[in-house]
Amino acid sequence: MSISRRRFLVAGSAALAVAASSPARARSREAARKGKIDALLQRAIDAGDVPGVVAMATDRNSVIYEGAYGKRILGQPAPMTADTVVWIASMTKALTAAGVMQLVEQGKLDLDAPAAKVVPDIATIEVLEGFDAAGQPRTRPPKRPITLRHLLTHTAGFGYDTFSEDLAKYQTAKNIPGIIACQNATLRTPLLFDPGERWFYGINFDWAGKMVEAASGKKLGRYLEESLFAPLGMTSTAFKITPSMRERLARVHQRGDNDAFTPLINLEVPQEPEFEMGGGGLYGTAGDYLRFVRLILNRGKAGGDQLLKPETVDLMTRNNMGDSRVTLLKTTAPPLSNDVEFFPGLPKTWGLGFEINMEKAPTGRPAGGLMWAGFANTYYWIDPVTGIGGVYLSQVLPFADKKSLSLYYAFETAMYAA
Repeated sequence: MSISRRRFLVAGSAALAVAASSPARARSREAARKGKIDALLQRAIDAGDVPGVVAMATDRNSVIYEGAYGKRILGQPAPMTADTVVWIASMTKALTAAGVMQLVEQGKLDLDAPAAKVVPDIATIEVLEGFDAAGQPRTRPPKRPITLRHLLTHTAGFGYDTFSEDLAKYQTAKNIPGIIACQNATLRTPLLFDPGERWFYGINFDWAGKMVEAASGKKLGRYLEESLFAPLGMTSTAFKITPSMRERLARVHQRGDNDAFTPLINLEVPQEPEFEMGGGGLYGTAGDYLRFVRLILNRGKAGGDQLLKPETVDLMTRNNMGDSRVTLLKTTAPPLSNDVEFFPGLPKTWGLGFEINMEKAPTGRPAGGLMWAGFANTYYWIDPVTGIGGVYLSQVLPFADKKSLSLYYAFETAMYAA
């Protein structure tokens, strides 16, 4: 045998050996990653950092990590499991945005037309200028009409009383309940600034949900079920908790003195609401939400179905509010929320449903990543660059809880470190 042929055979054998060992090495890396994250979550439970947690991650094709630890309700035996149902709260917003954009594709909604063409009542909302000596609000008409794009980017001028003393004062003066009451009166809060001027977090997506209903002729939950949840196989996501979902339901816990947790048995989104809250009313599971994450990672395609056009997803996942930036939210209700800003100091913009980090995040997520959260410390991220995303579900107040948020960051960091 010639030397050259012997070298060729040796090289070929080596290549085959490497190829054969690659799946084994991949399985080893996955096992190491799972072991590290499992230990991370278990330590948090053992330390009492959270009552229970579900964490899952996916690539564009399938789940790549799954873990569940702790209890659904402290003091009761039921464990957190991968199919545990939680209040996903403001993680609802991205799902509402997807439903909105389906209707934009169909020509039934327009991002830049006055929203009042679809929901006339929004034209009567005025800008809050202050309060008179008797404590009554002074308002004026806005300088320009609110558009659907304003609503989807949180630039319409709406807010939440949790982050605005003026709104809390207005609601007291006008006897308007908080948004979680899901009463139509809760949408009658004023604007804090003229539409398009800046970013501020508020009830925008609840109005967007009203626009979905007006354009589709269906209740928001029914529209999302038929157009998004059913095609994606999201069988445990709904505004109304089904008997099967209730059997797996975790409860929200309030962090109190000495970091002790109290289950809030009576805290639940109204199950017979005047309107279904497109900004925060859904209950669901981590596995269900990962199906939506994959929809975005795959530019609107799920299996053989194109639920959103690729160019629609591209639009949703890039800056839609110009030079405005996501800013710190100062709490007005410390028992319910801490101050909120994800990755302080990092410039962040907003797409049509998502916060977007404009530079690499400390967790390892590249620039252009998407994320948001739910009030009871539920979080997700979607990374179109790397092609991975994740969901972290706890049920803890206050929002941006010091230990639950840190655990979410640690989970995301561990996924990138692997």
